[in-house]
Amino acid sequence: MESAQHPPGSLSWRLSSHPITLLTFLAFRISSLLVYLFGMIFTNNMVLIFIVTILLLAADFYYLKNIAGRRLVGLRWWNEVDPSSGDSRWVFESSDPATRQINATDSRFFWLAIYAQPVLWIALAIFALVSFKFMWLPLVAIALVLAITNSLAFSRCDKFSQASNIAGSALYSSGVAGNLASNMVGRFFTFGRS
Repeated sequence: MESAQHPPGSLSWRLSSHPITLLTFLAFRISSLLVYLFGMIFTNNMVLIFIVTILLLAADFYYLKNIAGRRLVGLRWWNEVDPSSGDSRWVFESSDPATRQINATDSRFFWLAIYAQPVLWIALAIFALVSFKFMWLPLVAIALVLAITNSLAFSRCDKFSQASNIAGSALYSSGVAGNLASNMVGRFFTFGRS
């Protein structure tokens, strides 16, 4: 009955494969925005709003990067620094599509929330500029950096996983790898004969 009401992929948390992860993810995404917005309306204590919003943004960043991304869409990323050279390298990880199917509802919620939050923070930055509340710009800038970092990293991670899945299926499912190997071996043994 529930699936008849909501088609697969619709925005209903009840269709999620991981409803607790999804609701926690959405709560972190929304809470920092709500504390910022309602904190400015109901209190004049900028320090309290700043600290609580930063803590919520940090918790959101951690939860999204390490838990929600892996459980909801099978993606994870991190940044490694080579100790000898100091070079930074992004590492992307995705689950194997043969062993794990991504729920369409989880995926839609995830990508919608990933891209909506930076847009909302940009709107709040414009509002702070227009209303001459420049003291709020550092907080909005921190929120934008964290939100855009996760958005870009997960977008690249998704593109990387799609590219590796396409390459893997092209090589292994159609027998391209076997054909290439047999042609190379065949050419090696027929080289010089004509």
